[in-house]
Amino acid sequence: MSIILGIDPGLHIIGYGILRQDQHKLVHVNSGSIRIKIGNLPTRLKSIYTNINKIIKEFRPNCLAIEQVFMAKYSGAVLKLGQARGAIITAGTNLDLPIFEYAARQIKKTVVGNGAAKKNQIQNMVRILLTLSENPQEDAADALAIAITHCYIRRNNLFQKEAQNFWLRRRRIWY
Repeated sequence: MSIILGIDPGLHIIGYGILRQDQHKLVHVNSGSIRIKIGNLPTRLKSIYTNINKIIKEFRPNCLAIEQVFMAKYSGAVLKLGQARGAIITAGTNLDLPIFEYAARQIKKTVVGNGAAKKNQIQNMVRILLTLSENPQEDAADALAIAITHCYIRRNNLFQKEAQNFWLRRRRIWY
């Protein structure tokens, strides 16, 4: 059993989603959003760090999956978002969590099947994949999609390694 914490970073709203992976089954544990009150950047970063720390200590995940920063029109916004990600990653690494990063297009393609999926499509697919009674809030759905992506990619990597090992063993028998 593995517990995955997915984070959708932001300066005002941070989405989080926690999944438990039992074999091939994904189970929704918790999700929501952290709203950061208006303040100067250092105060916001401290609040982000403190809140993520609380979530990690409460749910004890095995790893943290986070969305990578993408280039936007405004470089200042990208730099500030990068600092928010830094606070989140620092909270995780201070508690010895391995950190995994995924691009937005990769997350959308993995969960929806389309790298240019809209927010409502992500919400619907997260609801379907996790058999939730209703669509999660946007930021929470994004964070759950990040956690789902991590589970699927990790599972595919394990299958690929198993297949490679199978063929390597098979090759030794033939020669």
